[in-house]
Amino acid sequence: MLRLLGGGRRGRLAAYGLPHRFSGHSMGAAAGARGFWWGDDGDSNRRETGDKPSSDQAAAMGGEQDTSGLVIHPDSAPRAVGIGDDAPKPSPIPVIPLGHRPLFPGMVQGLLVTDPPTIRGLAERLQQGENYVGVFLRKQPPLEGGVPEVVQSIRELHSVGTLAQIHNMMDSGPNSQLFLTLHRRIEWQKELTQGPPMSAEVTHWSRPLDPPEAEAEIVKALCNEVVAGIRDLVKLNPLFREHAQYFTSRIDTSNPYALADFAASLTTSDAEELQAVLEEPSAKERLSKVLLLVSKEREMSKIQQEIQKQVEDKMSKTQREYFLHEQLKSIKKELGMEKDDKEALILKFRERMESAIDISKEARATFEEEVEKLSMLEKNSPEFNTTRNYLDWLSSMPWGRATEENFDLVQASKVLDEEHYGLEEVKNRILEFIAVGKLKGSVQGKIICLVGPPGVGKTSIGSSIAKALNREFFRFSVGGLTDVAEIKGHRRTYVGAMPGKPIQCLKATGSSNPLILIDEIDKLGRGYQGDPASALLELLDPSQNASFADHYMDIPLDLSKALFICTANVTDTIPGPLLDRMEMVRLSGYDLPEKVKIAQQYLIPKALRDSGLADADQSLTAAGGEDASSSGNKVSVPVPAGLEMDESAIYSLVRWYCREAGVRQLSQRIERICRKLAFEVVQHGETGDANNGSKAGWKVSEANLADYVGKPVFTSDRLYEDQPPAGVVMGLAWTAMGGSSLYIESISTTPRQEADPEMNGLQEKGGGGRLVTTGQLGDVMRESSAIAHSFARTFLRHQVPGQAENRFLDTAEVHMHVPEGATPKDGPSAGVTMVTSLLSLATSRAVRKDVAMTGEVSLTGKVLAVGGIKEKTIAARRAGITCLVLPMANKRDFEELPEYLRKGLEIHFATEYADVYSVAFCEDLSSPLTADF
Repeated sequence: MLRLLGGGRRGRLAAYGLPHRFSGHSMGAAAGARGFWWGDDGDSNRRETGDKPSSDQAAAMGGEQDTSGLVIHPDSAPRAVGIGDDAPKPSPIPVIPLGHRPLFPGMVQGLLVTDPPTIRGLAERLQQGENYVGVFLRKQPPLEGGVPEVVQSIRELHSVGTLAQIHNMMDSGPNSQLFLTLHRRIEWQKELTQGPPMSAEVTHWSRPLDPPEAEAEIVKALCNEVVAGIRDLVKLNPLFREHAQYFTSRIDTSNPYALADFAASLTTSDAEELQAVLEEPSAKERLSKVLLLVSKEREMSKIQQEIQKQVEDKMSKTQREYFLHEQLKSIKKELGMEKDDKEALILKFRERMESAIDISKEARATFEEEVEKLSMLEKNSPEFNTTRNYLDWLSSMPWGRATEENFDLVQASKVLDEEHYGLEEVKNRILEFIAVGKLKGSVQGKIICLVGPPGVGKTSIGSSIAKALNREFFRFSVGGLTDVAEIKGHRRTYVGAMPGKPIQCLKATGSSNPLILIDEIDKLGRGYQGDPASALLELLDPSQNASFADHYMDIPLDLSKALFICTANVTDTIPGPLLDRMEMVRLSGYDLPEKVKIAQQYLIPKALRDSGLADADQSLTAAGGEDASSSGNKVSVPVPAGLEMDESAIYSLVRWYCREAGVRQLSQRIERICRKLAFEVVQHGETGDANNGSKAGWKVSEANLADYVGKPVFTSDRLYEDQPPAGVVMGLAWTAMGGSSLYIESISTTPRQEADPEMNGLQEKGGGGRLVTTGQLGDVMRESSAIAHSFARTFLRHQVPGQAENRFLDTAEVHMHVPEGATPKDGPSAGVTMVTSLLSLATSRAVRKDVAMTGEVSLTGKVLAVGGIKEKTIAARRAGITCLVLPMANKRDFEELPEYLRKGLEIHFATEYADVYSVAFCEDLSSPLTADF
């Protein structure tokens, strides 16, 4: 501790302590206004206008009172030699740079010095009685980590600073705290020594003169505005409220210079703005600048107060709600009405697991481990929600719970027949499944795949099967699915993770033996997230799904009791290993009589109800298992009694508008008819009596069908109504939409002797003959045409009577076309039809007009089996064909067709192509083919 040395005066400094943490470099607005008072024993040449403050007032001005490090030695304390403009004018003096804001005359300020050489230099000067220094603001603030008191040149400082008197210097760790009184403005002239501390010659500003009379009123008004602004600041900002109130009540507003300095020291303005006030000699200009700073500070304080009020209000509301909730929880807990949220969750999960009938050891151990983890986690922890969700899924699994199976064949058959017409193969397979379960006393899960064209009821029959078996039903579609996590679930480490669809099914149904319908399995995708088809291998394998591993659950779960039914339009796109795990049940399209029955029994009643033309309480079902419910609202317009749809109209609708394999288009057409009928009923009901109005009748017949559904889509069943010309033969095709007739047309162009291999799109044949094919044929069909051309050339010379010298196919260019050209076609079943077309062209003989054929032909004339026999038979009957040629290998398929489809057809089964030729050309070939190929 340094003693303050004085010279001869008996007065002593009555200083009030500053906190050790106080720093002049980082002081706030309130710190800038802290003052002191001089005591006088009668020998002083100047007395401060104010009284000596009490200890409370001193604490208010100096902040937190701490005198432990401040020691006053009365005998050696300096005598009062004048303050402010009466202070001495020493020069040269040490220079202390300021880093962040200037210091104004008339204030008492604490200043922290951090540079050790500067501290030592100041201490030496104090011991010599030199306690005056100059404080100047740096032009540029010190760098991060730099020393504010050290500059390379005095030119780095602003020219105007303040004369300060050091009253006390005390250690504060490695730094020192200076207690300064600021007296007057000074300007440095030149640098004398580099220091530290730096020494410079200075000039002192003289005592400021009173403002000119012309500016007196303006200065007075500015003073009043500044004082008003300070008082507003005192009200708004609690940081300097007490000491500013104390000082402003005693300040002499007649001294505009002191008022401006005090007001500037209160603000938190930028250093450059404060320096401009310090350098301003004019009272008017100084007050104007200060008034602007005070106004800005006042606005900022208002904004801060508003923000603080909003924060306090929000915190108060939040705290109030928190306390009320805590009190409510405590009251409920005391009354036994409610347990802690975490305890309630754990209790709920335990009750679920206790009700489990059969739970595995792995699941039990995992449950206990996760419950223990949950009990130790805070509710605000992110892992708390993750663990809670996992326990919710784990405890929601149907451990051993299953619905009771229905083993009543009669009841099951009744349920299946009520909602679907036909589909005998599917119904028989389900009844067999029930019969096996009845004999064994228990039922294991199965994997069945229903394959058929769209609209035949594959998807909708799933719910009917579930009802017949008394099982819970769950359906999800995998069409276009590319993410394997939809099947196997997500890892719990991911945000928003959840199990896959099979596990979701168990939770949704609450049963371990549900019926799970996997729709559109032939349209599975494959992306960067994995291969869902491979993920289904484990799910659809009876030997593996007893311990199905979901990524989210991370424990084996039993899905062996579930019945899986998959649906697909084709099997070509289903991977082989997946297809091998499923039992295939093929559904063929509906023929005309079946569609008429479905329309009469299901589609028309449902459409009438949905359009408001039938009683709402009428018990109706829809083909395809569609929901037959309606709103049940009564219509305000009476429905005509004679409204109906004639059977002839239904036949025409199916035959000329809806030739698809299913009944989806048929349902849409019927709904369209009913909507138009509803419109006419309402229209006539508004203009007159519905039954006796201008409309003659309400019956939809074949004659007026076009008024409701437009012109027929198909105008004829056959491309050639009469006898087709030579080279034209009707074949039969089968697509996902059902069966259809497929004509093969062949004509000859200019004959020539040798082939030209340079022609694009033409298939070169040996011996000079050439075949051109058109009609968007696929690769398989183009190969079939090449086989047919080669075989026909040989068959023509060696097998057809009287054609041994016929070299037509060896020399002619033949153009074969398959209408319609805009429809892509592929498949091997047109082989016999192509051979017949070429032979008809070569011999110039037309085939029977009532014959149609299908079958693949080999290069040696063997007729091979094809698919879609039912669809092709339906297409043949629709086209008016009475003679049908099929491969012998498909005889069993034909015999399984319903009697009404087989009735009236002349059927021929062919093993060799010679059998086909005999039927098509009504010519018996008794001798077999003996020529060498």
